[in-house]
Amino acid sequence: MEFRKEKFRKMFPNLAEELESEEHKVAMNSVRTNAEAGEKAASERYLHYMPDVIDFIRRCDTKEQAEEIITYMEKRGEIKKESAKRLRKQLETKGVRSFGPKKEENFYPKHGQQ
Repeated sequence: MEFRKEKFRKMFPNLAEELESEEHKVAMNSVRTNAEAGEKAASERYLHYMPDVIDFIRRCDTKEQAEEIITYMEKRGEIKKESAKRLRKQLETKGVRSFGPKKEENFYPKHGQQ
C-alpha cells in the first residue's frame, strides 16, 4: 500500500508528527547480518555480572523491602556501614525509585544472560 505524505498526515496526524520529530530517534551504531552472532553478543552482556545492592533495591516495591536489603547486605559485610547509611538516607529522602526504575522479573534473561 502506497501513501502520499499529505494523505498519511491526514489519516495519522499523531504518528506523522512522531515520525518527523527528532525527539524519539535512536542512534544505531552497528548492524548484524548474522542472527547467531547477534544473539551470542547479546547473551554475553551479563555473563559474569554480579548484582550489587542497587540492583537488589531496584527490585523492591517499598521502602521497607529496600531497608531489609540494605540491612541484610550490611550484616553480611557486602556493603560498609558508611555506604548503608548513605543508602538509607537516600531511601528516606528520595524514595525507592530514586535508585532507578524497577527491575522486572527475569531481568537478566530478558536483557542478555542466557
